[in-house]
Amino acid sequence: MPTTFPDGRPSAQLRLAARDQGVIFRHGEGPAQCDMLGAREANVFLEDGVYHLFYDGAGPRGWLVCLATSRDLVHWERHGPLLDFGSPGSPDSATATSPWVIHDGTQWRMFYVASPNASPAPDYIPSFPYLTLTATAPRLAGPWTKHYDVRPFVPQPGTWHSLTASPGFVLREGGEYLQYFSSTTDSPAGIYQRTLGLARTRDLAGSWTIDPEPLFPVNEQVENTSVYFEPTNGLWFLFTNHVASERRADGTIGEWCDAIWVYWSRDPRRWDQHQKAIVLDRHNCTWSQRSIGMPSVLPIDGRLALFYDGNHGEISTNMQRDVGLAWLDLPLRPPA
Repeated sequence: MPTTFPDGRPSAQLRLAARDQGVIFRHGEGPAQCDMLGAREANVFLEDGVYHLFYDGAGPRGWLVCLATSRDLVHWERHGPLLDFGSPGSPDSATATSPWVIHDGTQWRMFYVASPNASPAPDYIPSFPYLTLTATAPRLAGPWTKHYDVRPFVPQPGTWHSLTASPGFVLREGGEYLQYFSSTTDSPAGIYQRTLGLARTRDLAGSWTIDPEPLFPVNEQVENTSVYFEPTNGLWFLFTNHVASERRADGTIGEWCDAIWVYWSRDPRRWDQHQKAIVLDRHNCTWSQRSIGMPSVLPIDGRLALFYDGNHGEISTNMQRDVGLAWLDLPLRPPA
């Protein structure tokens, strides 16, 4: 039976279950304590046979995007932060994290989460607004140069992306670049409403145009994206993080990231909220029985690797997270 939620948010009825390998990267071993309080929002890219793991390291001054590299997804060399905090008053003075990158034929371009706000020490959890900033580098390992003069898109008051407009997966398709960004707005009930939007551009160094309507209704409660195209059947698969809800003892609604969902479509610009399935949750994750964080996918040797983060056991917190890996067989097909 599908899970039901106390505020009536939609659930997924089908399953396209991944096989979980377990934890592949633990926090607390990075240089200069860069991930002493957690490693999360894993995003893996391949360059010259080397896997580059970008992750949010929670360090002594706050959260920054960090880098680790590997040739086998087992043994990792930790390189520390790729970006630093911006100067006081800059849009990334409190965090520079969660990057998505794409190669434009000449150099790598990064779209990363920025915010001037964070919670108090020692956690320094980034808080709204979540913004999108850019950087460039000749190689994935850097050095990365920030470009404060480029603002792809920003939150807009009175819209479904009023509180956040943070970056997501970027692809080139049909003569334009598409970015699947995360958005957040308030609801009359006082609960954040999260969905995904589509932004378009023909110039990665310029501004982006946001489609007027989100990809899914705002009560779908999903955030963060990674997209895979299956050439054998012409389907696009969009992996995303679902946010669940529960009623607390005091009657209020609490929320946490509980699962990775996948949607499928023949058109990467249009998606049906009903064509979805659960990929990873407490039923098939071997170590994190409550929190399942941001997905990213990468085809490797005939299988699709699914990277995510979580907390060990039955807890759910933004801190003390590690990175896990699960697998899906290719070719990828929707569940019956």
